[in-house]
Amino acid sequence: MQKTLLATAMTTALVLAGCSGNSASPDNSGNSVSAMPDKSSNVLLKASPLPYQTPQFDKIKINDYEPAFEQGMTEQAKEIKDIAQNKEPATFENTVLSLEKSGELLSRARTVFFNLSSIQSNDEIQRIEAAMAPKLSAHSDNMLLNPTLFKRVKNVYDNRESLSAIDQRLTEHYYKQFVRAGANLSDSDKATMRELNKQITNLQTEFSQNILASFKNDTIVVTDESRLAGLSKSEKATLKSAAEKAGEQGYLISLVNTTRQPVLSSLEDRGLREEIWRKSANRAMQVNGPIILKLTKLRARKAELLGFDNWASYKIDDQMAQTPENVFEILDDLAPKAVAKAKREASDIEQVMQDDGINGPVKPWDWAFYAEKVRKQKYDLNDAEVKPYFELNNVLEKGLFFAMEKLYGITFKERTDLPVYVDDARVFEVFNQDGSAIGLFFFDPYAREGKAGGAWMSEFVTQSHMDGTKPVVFNELNIVKPAEGEPTLLTFSEVTTLFHEFGHAAHGLFSDVKYPSLAGTATARDFVEFPSQFHEDWAIEPDVLANYAKHYETGEPIPEALLEKMLNAVKFNQGYDTTEYLASALVDMEWHMIDANQHVADVSKFEKQALKKHGIDYAPVPPRYKSNYFSHTFAGGYSAGYYAYLWTEVLAADAFAHMQNSGGLSRANGNDFRKEILSKGNSEDLMQNYVDFRGQKPQVEALLERRGLDK
Repeated sequence: MQKTLLATAMTTALVLAGCSGNSASPDNSGNSVSAMPDKSSNVLLKASPLPYQTPQFDKIKINDYEPAFEQGMTEQAKEIKDIAQNKEPATFENTVLSLEKSGELLSRARTVFFNLSSIQSNDEIQRIEAAMAPKLSAHSDNMLLNPTLFKRVKNVYDNRESLSAIDQRLTEHYYKQFVRAGANLSDSDKATMRELNKQITNLQTEFSQNILASFKNDTIVVTDESRLAGLSKSEKATLKSAAEKAGEQGYLISLVNTTRQPVLSSLEDRGLREEIWRKSANRAMQVNGPIILKLTKLRARKAELLGFDNWASYKIDDQMAQTPENVFEILDDLAPKAVAKAKREASDIEQVMQDDGINGPVKPWDWAFYAEKVRKQKYDLNDAEVKPYFELNNVLEKGLFFAMEKLYGITFKERTDLPVYVDDARVFEVFNQDGSAIGLFFFDPYAREGKAGGAWMSEFVTQSHMDGTKPVVFNELNIVKPAEGEPTLLTFSEVTTLFHEFGHAAHGLFSDVKYPSLAGTATARDFVEFPSQFHEDWAIEPDVLANYAKHYETGEPIPEALLEKMLNAVKFNQGYDTTEYLASALVDMEWHMIDANQHVADVSKFEKQALKKHGIDYAPVPPRYKSNYFSHTFAGGYSAGYYAYLWTEVLAADAFAHMQNSGGLSRANGNDFRKEILSKGNSEDLMQNYVDFRGQKPQVEALLERRGLDK
C-alpha cells in the first residue's frame, strides 16, 4: 500500500489510516505538554540543514507541531491573500506558480506530523491530530472556496494553450482541485461544503484512532501453552515477550489489520482459531459502525452538492477508470472466476478436514490451517522450511538492492550519521551508476504498539526541480520482531511485500519532475499501485533468488527442490486471495454508490447484501477487510478506490510479461521503465506513459495467468 502526503500548497491534510508507537525523542512520551513552546528551538519552523532536508528527528519535540501548524497556516493565508488580491492580470507566474510555491512551512509540518502519526503515535499525538485535522480542513476550504482566487486560476486555465506542456498540466491540476472542492458553488452551498468537510475529517480521524485503540485492546491472552500447539519455539517466545511487555501472564496474540490472521495457519487448536477469527472479524464494530453510517451519508451529500450521483462517481471521475461502471465491469467479470477457483480450493481443504474427522463445509477459521496442509500435500512445502532462507537483512541487501542495481544501476550506502524516527529504522543514500546522488531511503520493518497496520510508503521530502529538492522516502512494514538475539526470518509473502513497497519507493526516488504537485507518487489512485505491483515479481527472478535465498546460518542456497516447490506454490490459494480482495473492493464501491437520500441502518446487513448482489457472498472467504476496520476506505485515501489494486495489477502483470519477453532483468529494460513510467509522476497523461513504455494499452491475459485464474 502507498500513502503519501503531497508537499503542495493546496493539498487537503490527509488523515492517515493509523498511527504509531514509541518516539525516539523523550519529549514524545505521550504525556500532555502544557508548557508554552519555545519557538527558537522549534526545528520545524525552518528547512532542515541535514542532507536532502531530511527532518531532524532527534530534535523535533512534541510541542513543536501545533505552533508550526498555526504559523504555517497564518503564513500561507497571507500568501493566498496576496495572490488573490493582486491587481495585475492573472498569469501563470503570479497565480498558479505562486500557489505552487506557497505554504512551505505548513507543508513541512504537515508532512512530518502525519507521517510520524502513522509510525509512532501516542496519546498526545492523537490529541494533536484530532485538534488540527478540522483546522487544516478549514484552511484548505478557505483557499479552495475563495472566489477571487478561483477567478484568477480560471483565467489562467482558460488561456492555457499558450503555456508549456508542464505548465498547462499544473494549471489543469489546480483548476480541477478548485472545481472538485466546490469553487463553482453558491455562497450558501460553499458554507454547506465547509461544514461537510469538517464533519468528514473528524469522523475519519475518529475511525482511525478507534482502529489504533483496537490494536492495543483487541488481543487474545493464552495462559495454557498447550493451546499453542503448531507454533514454533521462536513464535511462542515472541508471544510470551509481548505478554510481558503488556503486563499479562501467558502469551499475547495481537491482531493485524486484516480479517485473516497469519497465526491461524499454524494453530492446531480449532477453538482458539475460531476465537481469534471472531475477535478479528468483529473488532471495533460498536465504535466504528455508527461512524460508517454517518460518514458514507456525508460523503454522498458532498458528492451531490458537487453535481455527482454518489461519492463513487465523484472519486472516480478524475481516475483512469473514469466511472463506477467501468470499475464494476472488471470486478464483476473477475468475481465468478475467483469464487469458482476458491470453491475448487475448498473441495481440497474439506477432504483434508474429513481426514481429521471434521465433516461439513470449511469455516473461515479453518481455511488457513487446512490450506497449509493441502499445500504441504501438493507441494510438500512448509513455511518453517522456507523461512530460514529469507533472513531480513539478506533479503533487503542481497535481494532487493541487488535486483535494483541490476535493473536500474543504482546502489545503496547506509548512513548511520543521520537521525532516524525509531531505533529500528535504517537509512540509505541512493546513487546512480555514475555516482550522482538520487535521494534517501528509510526502512522500518517491525510492528510495534501504536504503529498502523499493513505496509506502506510515503515521503518526507518530495522531488522537485522548482524547489531544488531530492526525494526522501520511506517504507514501513509490520513484521513481528523476534525475541532478542533471534534472526528475523520472513515468509515468502513478507518478502513479496518488501519488494512491493520498494516499488512505491522507486516511484518517489526516480521522479524527475519540475513541480512537487505533479512529482513522484502524486498520481491517480488507480495508477499508483502499478509500479509497486510490478516490482513484486523481481523477488522470484532466478538470478535475484540465487543471490539472496540462502540459509541464515550456513549460507547454503535454498535447495533446488524446495525452491521449485515454493515457486509452484506461488499461485496456490489464489482463489481465496482474489475472492477476499474482490469482496472488499466491491463492499467499498457499494458503500459509496448510495445517494444522499438513501438510508442505511445496519452495517453488517448492508455488507452482506453488497456481497450477495455481486455473487461473492461465499461464507468461507470473508472480505479481506470488513467494514468496521476497513481503514483504506473509512480513514485513508482509498474511499471508492480500493479496486485500484486490481486495476493496477492488470498494468503490472502486462508490463512484467512484456519485459520478460524483451530480455528480463536488464539495464535496458530498467532504464526504459524508469524513463517512461517512474520518472514522470503525474506530469503527463498516465495511459499515454504506459503506451509509450509498452507499445500498446494493457491486456488482462497476463493478470489471469499471474493469479492462476486461467485454469
